[in-house]
Amino acid sequence: MRLEEIKYPSLARKLLPPAIALGATIIIASLLAMAAGANPFSVFGLILQGAFGSKFALLETLNRATPLIFTGLAAAVAFRARFWNIGAEAQLYAGALITVVLGTGLLAWPSFALLPLLAVCAVIAGAVVLLVPALLKTRFGVDEVVTTLLFNFIFLLFISMLLEGPLKDPMGMGWPKSARLIPEARLPRIVDGLRLHWGFALATISAIAIWVIQNRSTLGYEMRAVGLNKEAAAFAGIPVNRVLVKTALLSGGLAALAGFSEVAGLKGSLTLDLSPGFGYTGIIVAMLAMLNPLGVIAAALFVAGIFVGADSMSRAADVPTYLADIMLATALLLMVLAIMLTRFRVVRD
Repeated sequence: MRLEEIKYPSLARKLLPPAIALGATIIIASLLAMAAGANPFSVFGLILQGAFGSKFALLETLNRATPLIFTGLAAAVAFRARFWNIGAEAQLYAGALITVVLGTGLLAWPSFALLPLLAVCAVIAGAVVLLVPALLKTRFGVDEVVTTLLFNFIFLLFISMLLEGPLKDPMGMGWPKSARLIPEARLPRIVDGLRLHWGFALATISAIAIWVIQNRSTLGYEMRAVGLNKEAAAFAGIPVNRVLVKTALLSGGLAALAGFSEVAGLKGSLTLDLSPGFGYTGIIVAMLAMLNPLGVIAAALFVAGIFVGADSMSRAADVPTYLADIMLATALLLMVLAIMLTRFRVVRD
């Protein structure tokens, strides 16, 4: 048996395997819920109720989806060009770090000037962090999976050192956290009294902008060409290494916006637990969206809904919240298989 590439897959071929993958994920999750002694219909109902059943629940889901949209876009952009950026955690913290450095009083500007500056500086910080692995790959052929993954641990240790040293809040009762942002550096709330902030709008606009870049620009065409076949792209005159570097800069900047939005919109200060794995979860989001920037929004809402709804479900049905982690891991594995089956068919020799 071997895999044969499908040059022009039909619409059914593109849609059916992902649909089957999601259906299989639900079936597996149902079996696990039954093994835990719960009614699977009740479990899924509680997840939906907890994630979307009220105004508060819906806004919390949108709030949780915001950083996932940014990190999902970062992964989708990089993976489209076959640059395997596994370091969105480091880039996220880079964006959060520069936001805290500039936004805790160093620049006493009004909000309309300070917030755009913080966002731009965060993008630059994330781009610079990913530039190093990109140059190592293009100049020396170093595997970017290894370098970007290791940068996550290096940067977290660097943040830990800063929070125990020069960035430690003297009014923080000894806790390793930075000083709080000044009011002018905080993203305003979309709905008064609730936590959803304008970072969600920025994430949505970013997804639309990336879709336009990928589908309506020369850079987007070059990224797709490099991702499909580097040798053919180089033969056609596309500067492959330059495209990979540009892709890395864009990907790192998007991931850094997740850190900016979390600090400026939600937390108000930098801590080591700022991200519970948003960078890694962004890879799941990108794969569920099949690397489509607009699909990233829907995938991020799906993943955020599972996490938010699982917390409510766990309290009501006495089922471990780990069920959500298993659902996402299963969905990722099956979606990878589904993506493969949309491009290849299994044939017998």
